[in-house]
Amino acid sequence: MKRLMTSFRLLTPTFAMSLAAVPAWAQSAPAPAPASTLSLELNAAQPLEKGCRLTFVVNNALGTDLSKAAFEIALFNGAGIVDRLTVLDFKDLPAGKTKVTRFDLAGADCGKLSRVLINSATECTGNGVEPATCMRGLKTSTRTAIAFGV
Repeated sequence: MKRLMTSFRLLTPTFAMSLAAVPAWAQSAPAPAPASTLSLELNAAQPLEKGCRLTFVVNNALGTDLSKAAFEIALFNGAGIVDRLTVLDFKDLPAGKTKVTRFDLAGADCGKLSRVLINSATECTGNGVEPATCMRGLKTSTRTAIAFGV
């Protein structure tokens, strides 16, 4: 038994040195793939004489160009009641690009908007893009007092 323990102690440093020779790439886990997202930020709501101007900052990190992206949105008033449904057409969104887009909504009162809800993607097209891609990868945020999301 004593002889076996001595042999084991001699093998341990050798074994440890052999592990040190293993390349670092074999010891580390692969990095996760970046998330594919389409970020929509409600950046501003500006009152106009005859309506409200909504400004959005859009970033396409889906990994592919979108030739057209449009969303049906619902506008809620201060009482939480849907004021209207409308479609916002963001047109083309190149991959990896940030774009600022404004929409003038005639008859809308910015001061009475409490929430903007993205109901669905009415258009989401591009080379190899499935129709559900825009909604699946959608991330929303707001810099206004108006709630914004799905």
